[in-house]
Amino acid sequence: MTPLSPDEMARYARHIVLPEIGGTGQLRLRRAHAVVIGAGGIGSPVIQYLAAAGIGRLTLIDDDRVDASNLQRQTIFATTDIGTPKVAAAAAIVTRLNPHVAVDACAVRVDRDNVRGLIDGADVVIDGCDNFDTRLTVADAALAARVPLVSAAVGRFEGQLGVFRGWEPSRPCYRCFVGDAPSREGATCAEEGVIGPVTGILGSFAALEAIRQIAPFGEDSAGKLVLIDLLALRLRTLTLPKDPGCPACGTSPRDP
Repeated sequence: MTPLSPDEMARYARHIVLPEIGGTGQLRLRRAHAVVIGAGGIGSPVIQYLAAAGIGRLTLIDDDRVDASNLQRQTIFATTDIGTPKVAAAAAIVTRLNPHVAVDACAVRVDRDNVRGLIDGADVVIDGCDNFDTRLTVADAALAARVPLVSAAVGRFEGQLGVFRGWEPSRPCYRCFVGDAPSREGATCAEEGVIGPVTGILGSFAALEAIRQIAPFGEDSAGKLVLIDLLALRLRTLTLPKDPGCPACGTSPRDP
């Protein structure tokens, strides 16, 4: 593999001096492909931090356009971006931030017909979308492709983050966590509200965990769920069990 260039050595110096990352880890990041589902409040810091970290290729997927109501939390966008496809504006930021990163902007809505093609070749998928059906679709595709899934969600002053590699015998998949309900109705951020920094915190956590899946460091986070309550300034980490009867990854799956 081509060694890091002088510019890359300077750019990633604070990574390289970390024993847990080093030059080997930085090279892993450079050859990695990360797919980000949702370029919104969670996606904004994910995109920025993964681009800054030197992920070799980023695929950004979102079919929405920038709205004035996004700007309070989706910090990758500016007022001048209103009306622009989110992935186009985000891709421009990536290119300005780090010319070493290749970026694909996909202004499409994820569904069961296109999801496998969208995540093809990915080393990690980060899901920050705000639709439960889409989350299930992405989770099932990541499981089938054996791609680590980093899933983050927020609401009001709270957030949760999980890392899933359900094809492994001892690790749960996303459906082990949420069940196999075909849909789940709930209030949206537009209805309940969300304070902006919550999305930044969860997005930063998600970027960290995506990096961990590519260039492993510290404890393995797969199968753990982080719950953050910022009204109480409280953080909890739970270990999720694998469901033997899970219809997606279980050893004795139930009938759908």
